[in-house]
Amino acid sequence: MDTTQPQDTDTYAPQTEAPQLGSGQADPRPEPRPEPPFGYSPDRPALRRPFQGRMLAGVAEGVARYFGVDTTLVRIGFVVLTVVGGAGVPLYLAGLLLVPDEGSDQSIAASIIESLQNRNR
Repeated sequence: MDTTQPQDTDTYAPQTEAPQLGSGQADPRPEPRPEPPFGYSPDRPALRRPFQGRMLAGVAEGVARYFGVDTTLVRIGFVVLTVVGGAGVPLYLAGLLLVPDEGSDQSIAASIIESLQNRNR
């Protein structure tokens, strides 16, 4: 019975071993740090309600773009939350009030609060 590995150059790559260090010497190579799947990235878009792709107010589309998932999954999630526990509608309305439109830096709730503060002065 032959227990050697095939020497096909397309699928077999020889493993390189770490350099042998004397006692007391540290490995000069840094440890690789895994990136968190939902961590900060400069490429990540801001959470906004886009004008394109919206069906009602764009909350599901904005959440889907922010997390990098399909919009249909987010919409199904809102429907399931609405049917199962009734939380889908309040969450959607909260997103409508708290997430700003694309091209805006201020949400609907922030503009209402600001106008109330300016009226009382």
